[in-house]
Amino acid sequence: MDATALLALMQTRRSVRRYSERPVSQTALGRLFEAARWAPSAHNRQPWRFAALVEPEPRLRLAEAMGARFRRDLLADGLAPDEVERQVARSVARIGGAPAVIVVFLSMADMNRYPDVRRQSLEREMAAQSVALAVQNMLLMAHAQGLGMCWMCAPLFCPDVVRETLGLPPDWEAQALLTVGYPAEARSKDRAPLEAKVRWF
Repeated sequence: MDATALLALMQTRRSVRRYSERPVSQTALGRLFEAARWAPSAHNRQPWRFAALVEPEPRLRLAEAMGARFRRDLLADGLAPDEVERQVARSVARIGGAPAVIVVFLSMADMNRYPDVRRQSLEREMAAQSVALAVQNMLLMAHAQGLGMCWMCAPLFCPDVVRETLGLPPDWEAQALLTVGYPAEARSKDRAPLEAKVRWF
């Protein structure tokens, strides 16, 4: 792929929240994980971990468990109960109704350990950046295959719920949730001009 084609792929990728009922094959999902595997990472430690939810039951179970925590948080914020239920129902439907879901985790198991808080905090930040790079590779690979994805940060607000619901090791720290499927919507969006974001020196 030349630079023009790669830029076009990046420019046409969009977050997709509505999917057709067409199932996503294990081969297509496997390509996403292979793309993630080749992302750059701090010290080449590859701190990403993934849980692939391809069956309806675990997707709905996770969606409902996360929804329960979401409900509790929104009620504590003082939101009206009917608005709370509307937001929770939308979240559960979005996660539980996707053809496939990939939950993204960070693990510090293989990262460096430092005796001081400052460097250890930076090590965690490097790990989070590494995981984000892996997800970007997955987003582009999904688009290249005709798939749509939506990156949801909701697991950051309930990492314990996600880990316990899926029965994962204690070092798996939930970072994001990716819904995956064939798009049932066409979306377009622009970006801010480069002049607003770049300074040349």
